[in-house]
Amino acid sequence: MLTFEQRKAAFIDLGQHISNLIDQQLLISSKQNSKFEEILQIAQAENSWFTEENICYALAQWAESLKEPHLHKWLSKYNLEVNNTALNIGVVMAGNIPLVGFHDFLAILISGHHIIAKLSSNDKRLLPYLAEELIKIQPGFKSYIKFEDNQLKGYDAVIATGSNNTARYFEYYFRNKPHIIRKNRNGVAIVTGKENLEDFEKLGEDIFRFFGLGCRNVSKLFIPQNFDFDEFFKGISKFKSYIYHNKYANNYDYNKAVYLMSEISFLDNDFLILKEDTQFSTPIGVVNYEIYDSEDSLKASLEEHREEIQCIIGQHSLCKFDFGQAQHPNLTDYADGVDTIQFLQNFTTT
Repeated sequence: MLTFEQRKAAFIDLGQHISNLIDQQLLISSKQNSKFEEILQIAQAENSWFTEENICYALAQWAESLKEPHLHKWLSKYNLEVNNTALNIGVVMAGNIPLVGFHDFLAILISGHHIIAKLSSNDKRLLPYLAEELIKIQPGFKSYIKFEDNQLKGYDAVIATGSNNTARYFEYYFRNKPHIIRKNRNGVAIVTGKENLEDFEKLGEDIFRFFGLGCRNVSKLFIPQNFDFDEFFKGISKFKSYIYHNKYANNYDYNKAVYLMSEISFLDNDFLILKEDTQFSTPIGVVNYEIYDSEDSLKASLEEHREEIQCIIGQHSLCKFDFGQAQHPNLTDYADGVDTIQFLQNFTTT
């Protein structure tokens, strides 16, 4: 059995390996990473949302998170030095953005447990590649990692991520085992009216990164009364090239046509639709907005819909993340607010 220090050291080395693959979010072409170049090309061919830029962006975030100071800060509050019984943790992974399941992969292995991962068909290349590299760094991990193509079996507990409809199925199917079931959530941003052009440029990153497919992407704006959208549209203009991505353009055109035919009012800058709506989840190429008339009404709305919100972006006192930080979570920013490490430490086999 690997010790905590061995597990931790291996992930630090993996972070360095990832850093060696990328340079300012661009792939370094060399014979040393020809295997990764192949994986990158296959991943893009299988899922055209996974552009080289977005894959390397996701890798860059993990290269940073796996640095020793970040791992130490994250893990220092847990007692992982004690070698408890290694259990089998089944994980049903999402595939909406590149390596979205890596945090679970990391949490399970760093805790000393074994992972049985069922990958999404949308993201089935990147994590196995990193797992292979991790095993090269620390061969002891080979017996800890299994990727399951078919039905999960032989698990002691489960972490599953899916849509709200899928989550109901997961809740029933995994009811007899300890589990974390994650549903659909969204990022929201609070606009105060005091923002400048740079703030809105950063907000554009929160909206458009990964084509808005991540659970942390901003899909809903809370704006003050009489807010002028001109500065907002100027700020996000740097993302207009997204309309040249075929799948994004198809979604944008379709949603625009639906709203026009339905005579639904919206604002439009030829690559993003803004629609006044209380809903938090939106189609691709659409962001909803809601006008708040007081601090109390804003706080009440956020509290009422807290189960639908993954993160709150902006410079308002209710925001945890500043503009541009939606896709830069800390290791302690657990999906749906559920502490995965604590879950893995608390349960016992039944």
